[in-house]
Amino acid sequence: MTELNEQEIRNYMLEALEEANNARLIDEVPIGAVVVKNGEIIGRGHNLREHGQDATMHAEVLAIIEACEYLHSWRLWDCQLFVTIEPCLMCSGTIINAQIPSVYFGARDPKAGAVRSLYHVLEDDRLNHQVTVEEGILAEKSANLMKQFFKEIREKRKKNK
Repeated sequence: MTELNEQEIRNYMLEALEEANNARLIDEVPIGAVVVKNGEIIGRGHNLREHGQDATMHAEVLAIIEACEYLHSWRLWDCQLFVTIEPCLMCSGTIINAQIPSVYFGARDPKAGAVRSLYHVLEDDRLNHQVTVEEGILAEKSANLMKQFFKEIREKRKKNK
């Protein structure tokens, strides 16, 4: 597997943040993800649950689907996933099932995070696949995007009362 340096990690997380911003622009929860293989982004995704009215349309799942289509394989060996916010249980299960070896995420999710906050799914040695995890990449930018989004939602709701 290709080792990534700090600048590459930062650049890929900036790409995930761009995806998160794409979600924000269409009033979706601003989470973005990219899948990388051999220095190339092969999958992109941002939340589309509201637009698709589909609970599975999380950024990570959409990026993984695109990467699988690109590779014509459900096995994403030698790939890395970059996501702005800590993956939930569903996304963590998808990461394990796709056999992604490395995940990099920005900010923790204390209410739904299944990587470090509530559970440690990706590193659980009871499962058939474990994932190397690196957290905190551009965490402040990722967290601020979420905070601003939900602040705006609360202000809109208050205004409409």
